[in-house]
Amino acid sequence: ITQTGEKKKNLFLSLQLNVIIRSSLQNLREKIDQLKDLLLRAVSTHQITQLEGDRRQNLVDDLLTRQRQLQASYKNEGPEPDVIRSSLMTGGVKRGVTNPWLLEESEETRGLGFDDLRQQQRRIIEEQDAGLDALSSIISRQKQMGQEIGNELDEQNEIIDDLTNLVENTDEKLRNQTRHVKMVDKKSTSCG
Repeated sequence: ITQTGEKKKNLFLSLQLNVIIRSSLQNLREKIDQLKDLLLRAVSTHQITQLEGDRRQNLVDDLLTRQRQLQASYKNEGPEPDVIRSSLMTGGVKRGVTNPWLLEESEETRGLGFDDLRQQQRRIIEEQDAGLDALSSIISRQKQMGQEIGNELDEQNEIIDDLTNLVENTDEKLRNQTRHVKMVDKKSTSCG
């Protein structure tokens, strides 16, 4: 009777574990789908850069692969379950594939929590905005200088046009006077 009771107890525990595992695998799949949706929204609304979005997408894809490996291991499908189990946390079954979870974090973000990262991102955006404001100010000043130079050139062109007209009038008068002097000179030599 004790062995039968022990078997029933083990069977009950096994059934209970199966229900928990199935539920956990389903929950994991739903969470991965939520991550994909949130990542897609973050990239499309420019909350993160495309490069960061690609990096995170690779991590989500790797997580999805691991979820499938767990599912296959649970159903005893695919490669040997022990190989799959050992590969889940070591970076994959294939040689040369590194675990994306083990990638080194940059010095700037190492040890920072989510709120700290968000604050750092805001600070960087504020610095970029300040830089853009300064650049906008410089461009506005250069535009104003260009307009002033253009106005000055217009005034100088008007002055040059006036001088050209004066020189042409003076040249015409000089030619007339030269002709008049030649005539007078010719008359004076013929009279004498």
